[in-house]
Amino acid sequence: MTKIKQKLLKKDFIEYLMFGLVLIFIIIHGIIRQEYFVAIISALCGITYTAIAGKGHPICYLFGITGSFFYSYLSFKNALWGNLILYAGYYIPMQILGFFQWNKNLKKNSSIIVKTRLSNKLRLKYLFFTILFSLICIFIMKYFSDSRPILDGITTVFSIAGMYFTVKRCIEQWIAWMIVNTFSFLMWLIIALQGERVFSTVIMWGVYLVLAIYFYYQWKGDIAKS
Repeated sequence: MTKIKQKLLKKDFIEYLMFGLVLIFIIIHGIIRQEYFVAIISALCGITYTAIAGKGHPICYLFGITGSFFYSYLSFKNALWGNLILYAGYYIPMQILGFFQWNKNLKKNSSIIVKTRLSNKLRLKYLFFTILFSLICIFIMKYFSDSRPILDGITTVFSIAGMYFTVKRCIEQWIAWMIVNTFSFLMWLIIALQGERVFSTVIMWGVYLVLAIYFYYQWKGDIAKS
């Protein structure tokens, strides 16, 4: 076995070990704190989806769709209308589309997708419209008495962009997810501190943020090599 292959196997082992420990922690933490069952399942599916998506395997969408169903219920229960519409009306259909799109764009003789990136011009264009629609969404959320209009508005619009970039296999998805994960973490932390048993969801978004940063640099390296 070559040194390069040994290094890759060691890296995969560490990643799988860390992934397993996070899932076990969420389960144990959820049981001890008597978290909502829906919150625990949503967190487990969501983290599994992100970890597999970061590796570029289309099967990630099966976990994404399942997690989206449970997260939609949590959003409904906590009057987060933007997140509810986002997950039930956008994420689930887009994840179904993503599953087929990723399978069409696999590397030759591989189960991993070909990764892409946007031009600088397109980056600026998408950034402008994402910020614009975030402001519009915040006002809409306020009108409908959303419990967290600013956080919900920002996470909703940036998530739409992030999911679009994900389906298109663009590295920019991870930048969008960093923003979404940061604000979502804060939003659910506030809800948890107010007494709701959703700390599993808080942990989920924290793990999402770490994974988004990690996979951004991993995809950046993969694209540079291609």
